[in-house]
Amino acid sequence: MKTSALIFDMDGTMIDSMPFHAKAWVEFGLRRGLEIDIPDFMRRTTGRTAYECACELMGREVTQAESVDITHEKESIYRELFGAQFREVAGFGEFAKAAATRGLKLAVGTAGDKHNISFVFSNLKMETPPQAVVGGDEGLPGKPEPAIFLEAARRLGVEASQCIVFEDAPFGIEAARRAGMRAVAVCTSHEASELAGPHVVAQVRDYHELAKTNFLESLYA
Repeated sequence: MKTSALIFDMDGTMIDSMPFHAKAWVEFGLRRGLEIDIPDFMRRTTGRTAYECACELMGREVTQAESVDITHEKESIYRELFGAQFREVAGFGEFAKAAATRGLKLAVGTAGDKHNISFVFSNLKMETPPQAVVGGDEGLPGKPEPAIFLEAARRLGVEASQCIVFEDAPFGIEAARRAGMRAVAVCTSHEASELAGPHVVAQVRDYHELAKTNFLESLYA
């Protein structure tokens, strides 16, 4: 099957940020006097948009103003925590550069908002920036709905069947399936068994591990 583009989720896939999102929710809960079951909350919200997360947090439909307030405080905490220890998922930069050199189009499809996207790219400093970036604050439903990935493919001018999605979360893996795309499971925050499916073509811990399998070379075999 022809591969023309790679679409990367951001948190936990490009950058090793998920533990810091969890820590930010802990701190947010302390500041707001909220008891949050962090593992359960992360399970229910990873891959969903800020508005969807705010509704899950409050257990009801929130107003746009409430969502903005919650998101601003929590994500500010996250950026402060992670900014001091920012790191990519091992080997990501090299892998993305090699993919671009081979002529593959690159995109990012994330539930993160424009502020987190800007934060990531200012720290990541990719040699070859993605040709398309779709964020969670553009009015599209979050994962497991496929809209974010389908929009990334549309902006690249590539058919969904020609895309491979890189994801670290079950909702993202499911979104790729619904989009009609193949997927690579990046097992930074979930076990491989949680990121399985007939459309999953590889399961790895990081991009060094993926490179050792000659993954990019295999796309042209």
